[in-house]
Amino acid sequence: MNIGSRIAYLRDQRGLTQEELSSSLGISRAALSHYEKNRREPDTETLTKLADLFHVSIDYLVGRTQQPHMTLDDDVRQFADQLELSDADRLLEKFALTVDGRQLTPEEAKRFIAFIRAERSMN
Repeated sequence: MNIGSRIAYLRDQRGLTQEELSSSLGISRAALSHYEKNRREPDTETLTKLADLFHVSIDYLVGRTQQPHMTLDDDVRQFADQLELSDADRLLEKFALTVDGRQLTPEEAKRFIAFIRAERSMN
């Protein structure tokens, strides 16, 4: 199934018209029609709104998975919600961060953090 087919399927499952869904998303009915017929692809903001409205993942909408609902276990959700790359030692104590199958050392984690900060400062 492609993006357009999934959007149309989810809309039909909810019993919504194109007019109702497009209004909920803040887009024109014509734009929604183009998405459903795969003439255009929704932007990130619209994909996020669709995922939230239908309670599915963006990965499901774009066809990366057949599972509409991706769930994170508690540890992964906590990690994603509270990730702050300022304390490498504490981060490594709580989570086993790996690259190429090998756990990062505290020094590698600090270099990784420094790289991210440098990259952000250039943008």
